[in-house]
Amino acid sequence: MKQKVFKEKYHIFEIEFEKKELNYKNVDEIIAALKEKIDANEIIAFISIFDQYAHTVKIKGDINPAIKDAKNIIFCFGKEIPTPEVLAVRPRAIGVVELEDSFVVNFLEAPNEQANVAMENIVKSIKK
Repeated sequence: MKQKVFKEKYHIFEIEFEKKELNYKNVDEIIAALKEKIDANEIIAFISIFDQYAHTVKIKGDINPAIKDAKNIIFCFGKEIPTPEVLAVRPRAIGVVELEDSFVVNFLEAPNEQANVAMENIVKSIKK
């Protein structure tokens, strides 16, 4: 798992799996596996799945031709509300992108280190 800075200000965690490293054939199967992990965690509330690829096609947006599919699974680690500002950084999402020979899985760094560790563990759990 790599930590990166996207667009010079967004801190993200990202891992690229070669397709042969996974037991999953497509983005939907990976999203389903991630949802199982999210549903099994009593602290995390599943919210939705967003089909970023279909949305971008629908609005006639630009998609890198190397990208075959792209979806987000959206959820929340809402075990406390210490200040109103915390809502600005919730909910969380994990993105899954299919390329020709690999899947890229990433998420925005959370302000809570335990949430980052949990998301990293969830993402790494999809590897064979």
